[in-house]
Amino acid sequence: MQIPSPLLSAVRQRIRMVPSPAMSRLIEAILVRFRGHVQAILFYGSCRRTGSEHEGLVDLYVLVDDYRAVYSGPMTAAMNRLLPPNVFYLERPWEGRRIRAKYAVLTLAEFGRGTSPRWFHSYLWGRFSQPAGLAYARDPASEAAVSEALACAVMTFITRVLPCLPASFSSRELWRCGLNLSYRAELRSERADVQVRLYDAAPEDFDAVTRAAAPALPWPVILAEGGGVRFRADIPGLARRWCRAGWHLRIVQGKVLSVLRLVKGMVTFSGGVDYALWKIERHTGVTAAVAPRLRRFPLLAVGVLAWRIYRRGGFR
Repeated sequence: MQIPSPLLSAVRQRIRMVPSPAMSRLIEAILVRFRGHVQAILFYGSCRRTGSEHEGLVDLYVLVDDYRAVYSGPMTAAMNRLLPPNVFYLERPWEGRRIRAKYAVLTLAEFGRGTSPRWFHSYLWGRFSQPAGLAYARDPASEAAVSEALACAVMTFITRVLPCLPASFSSRELWRCGLNLSYRAELRSERADVQVRLYDAAPEDFDAVTRAAAPALPWPVILAEGGGVRFRADIPGLARRWCRAGWHLRIVQGKVLSVLRLVKGMVTFSGGVDYALWKIERHTGVTAAVAPRLRRFPLLAVGVLAWRIYRRGGFR
């Protein structure tokens, strides 16, 4: 995929950050655990948007060079390869409080594939088309690879969303539609206005990457006259039908993958059942409980949870 140089420049600008002392404590712990195999760490999600890393659960993506090198057991490495990413929980004391993080592990090479059109599902390119910060890079080559992957995520996102829009659309409408579709393709059920709030948190950023990506899209996209950042695109009807069919398939695929990842998360770190309960309540608004006897059997617990959440309308 051709990445316009203005888009790459915009992405390099958006990922710049200086980790806080508390964030540096988390990064240090991750680097110690993976013994020199970390190529980059990305900071994304609600704590990044609000700057409340001391209050919530910090979302990190740890990009490594090889699964077998970072895990002591072959089973954990195999799970990371077969159903990426592996997710772990981390907390450290800081100035009388505790800072907590959830971090996902993926190889940098697989991250590059997952943000490109080679990945059908939106799990990575939908997530990382949004602003993220580069909290750590091992060297300039790793930083360059991450920047290229994030720029590719923007291109993939817009290409997969554009045929679902009318011929004339605003940047805000594009991102609202695309974020809604990608959220529906996971175990999420946030309020209907969450996608608009994501855009409204950084409209200049979203507008800048949209304008930068437009010249390299598969269809002619021109900046239209009028208020705000508006575009016009001439897209064939067949492409529009394929786009809608693709998103229907992603939504079904994503629900299944989300449940499987929850199952895996329950066994990859201590407190996995509580993490699953927290995640379900956060993303669906539906509360659930697990009996103490079920906590000893995570796979059975997730089956019971999934059925209860489904009955309460949590999977939409």
